Amino acid sequence: MAVREQNRKKKILIGDDTNALTWLIILNSLFFAGILSVKVIFYLTAGIENTNTAGIDSWVALPVDGYQLLTRPWTLITYMFAHNSIWYLISSLLWLWCFGYILQDLAGNNKLFPIYLYGGFFGGLSFIITANLIPSIHANAAAIYIMGAGTPVMAIAVATTALSPKFRILPMLNGGIPLWVLTLVFAAIDLGTIGLSHSGTVAISHIVAGATGFFFIYQLKHGRDIGKWITDLANWVNDLFNPEKKYTETTHQQLYYKATRIPFEKTHHFSQQKLDEILDKINEQGYHLLTEEEKEFLKKASKENF
Repeated sequence: MAVREQNRKKKILIGDDTNALTWLIILNSLFFAGILSVKVIFYLTAGIENTNTAGIDSWVALPVDGYQLLTRPWTLITYMFAHNSIWYLISSLLWLWCFGYILQDLAGNNKLFPIYLYGGFFGGLSFIITANLIPSIHANAAAIYIMGAGTPVMAIAVATTALSPKFRILPMLNGGIPLWVLTLVFAAIDLGTIGLSHSGTVAISHIVAGATGFFFIYQLKHGRDIGKWITDLANWVNDLFNPEKKYTETTHQQLYYKATRIPFEKTHHFSQQKLDEILDKINEQGYHLLTEEEKEFLKKASKENF
């Protein structure tokens, strides 16, 4: 798949109900609002001490402990949308918007969700595996978990850069800044902020997520869209709950392709008034005084039986 650096597709509006970037931001924000609301309810009803020990985050965060993961398998998906800090949420969404907007512009709207989910899934698996291989972490596995969009956002950042590393942002600044420079800045901030959290297992999850994003684009450039099944599933669910939308789109396509007229077909417009004027001229002056244009008009009119 060839990619032209500054090629522009039709922009998808922010408020469009099919805008994957907008939906990712909404989902992350709703998860945060929901978790915060539950914590506030616990605080008002049971006190702050019980709030800290209620384990609210553990229901959506990805645990290291194998037993907890088996009893809460959904956390392998929910952890990548859940945040326990407003600043972590804001920073994640800003980077998501930055790289997601460019990826959406270059590769299309239907690549964001697959890369986000693939990166979060394999990054989460690597976190669980590496954490259980380290004895000091495995001993305290019940209290260790990971949450936040940092892992899948790293996948989107690397995928966007792999797709078009020479793409330039802020072109008004001396020709623009190459995308790979922005990615290096993001990676440095991200990995530097994580540090040696849980002996580096969180950093490893982000690195694996980045590798997943690179692999996705590598496959895409070779004509293999490994995220197509996710897009097809999302479209199937959307059609299931919006049958009238599917019907409207199908009808529109049928009306278009059933058109019998050839696009841009040249047609001739004959005027009865003009024809009468030419016939009067023949009666008064003779056929030999007609112009070439008038003779051509008569010839075409006769063929059309006008």
